[in-house]
Amino acid sequence: MGCDRNCGLIAGAVIGAVLAVFGGILMPVGDMLIQKTIKKEVVLEEGTIAFKNWVKTGTEVYRQFWIFDVQNPQEVAVNSSNIKVKQRGPYTYRVRYLAKENITQDPEDNTVSFVQPKGAIFEPSLSVGTENDTFTVLNLAVAAAPHIYQNSFVQVVLNSLIKKSKSSMFQTRTLKELLWGYKDPFLSLVPYPISTTVGVFYPYNNTVDGVYKVFNGKDNISKVAIIDSYKGKRNLSYWPSYCDMINGTDASSFPPFVEKSRVLQFFASDICRSIYAVFGSEVDLKGIPVYRFVLPSKAFASPVQNPDNHCFCTEKIISNNCTSYGVLDISKCKEGKPVYISLPHFLHASPDVSEAIEGLNPNEEEHKTYLDVEPITGFTLQFAKRLQVNILVKPARKIEALKSLKRHYLVPILWLNETGTIGDEKAEMFRSQVIGKIKLLGTVEMVLLGVGVVMFVAFMISYCACRSKKVK
Repeated sequence: MGCDRNCGLIAGAVIGAVLAVFGGILMPVGDMLIQKTIKKEVVLEEGTIAFKNWVKTGTEVYRQFWIFDVQNPQEVAVNSSNIKVKQRGPYTYRVRYLAKENITQDPEDNTVSFVQPKGAIFEPSLSVGTENDTFTVLNLAVAAAPHIYQNSFVQVVLNSLIKKSKSSMFQTRTLKELLWGYKDPFLSLVPYPISTTVGVFYPYNNTVDGVYKVFNGKDNISKVAIIDSYKGKRNLSYWPSYCDMINGTDASSFPPFVEKSRVLQFFASDICRSIYAVFGSEVDLKGIPVYRFVLPSKAFASPVQNPDNHCFCTEKIISNNCTSYGVLDISKCKEGKPVYISLPHFLHASPDVSEAIEGLNPNEEEHKTYLDVEPITGFTLQFAKRLQVNILVKPARKIEALKSLKRHYLVPILWLNETGTIGDEKAEMFRSQVIGKIKLLGTVEMVLLGVGVVMFVAFMISYCACRSKKVK
């Protein structure tokens, strides 16, 4: 009888040990299986989950605009007063709803190339007014003229055309005209052939961004979605040195298994540069744990604060010999037009940049840019891209509309917030297909290990107790 009991206890302990060992073995094996599955599914080729989402995003993407309405145009033009602005918005458009086109796989170097068509559809229900709302804004053509044509004689000719067209430093335009383009009366009088249509985002609808060529990840998953070339080049030819490089992905996804310590590099064609985001916090997005990566203020710092930025400082007017920060001169990328990019309301910019503008209210929560990345797959499931478009206006002695100015102005035109959040249906699919399976595997591992250890310990204690009784 004693032998039966002892044998039973030993058998129980052995079963417990086997379960614990099996649970322990399942951990690395399970992790290997997960990694293998993820590596297969994030490759950008026909049939994978990543490819389906990559060709046409299942996320609704909206671009909200806030326009800076100038309250005192006459005072500024005549007396060089501070510019008083009042932001009006949001005016919302649906964007990025078109699928990628001209998708071509290149098996030789494991890349896939494509273009991204652009389109914007006005969403009245998400806007404070209509596309016909009017604003007092800077006259884009007049402000740009002395930058593009610096020759005095040419400026005299342009001045006569500006006067003839009754153009001045400021103008009244509808939202639709300001964003997507209008025939400019002054440019229409210029005798030689130039584009007479002006708009902050002109041309946009029915155009494409690219060609992009990205790695499909088939031979090396750590390179998936990383841009190999843009418009056939690996560099932009706008900046000196390494600032000109095209780094990282297009921010819609990143190579999988994202660690908090990773710096996420991405290229943004609308600001004509590569930029990066660093880990900020953990966020629960519709039941999916994601890492929120934010654009750090260091990315916009002056070379004095961040020597890595020395090659982004290309002019001396706004930057006070490269000591000011928070604005980026992208005129080289905009055919010489004096366009400057910043965060909304000059967030993280030096005080001197906005001292001539009244009515701004920078706010970290409202105006920062962030990406919420699911760390296992590397997919961006939610994002908010926020930036402001500014125009540099300088005094021009030969152009009457700008002659009375006694200082330079960096005039904010508008700021935008482009956002996208994974839809409920996609989130449910993600929770069941990815998170659910990983959680289930983790639970099975822990249960086997836990039950096994408890059984082994319990049966061994009972066995030892029985043995000691028998000895007595």
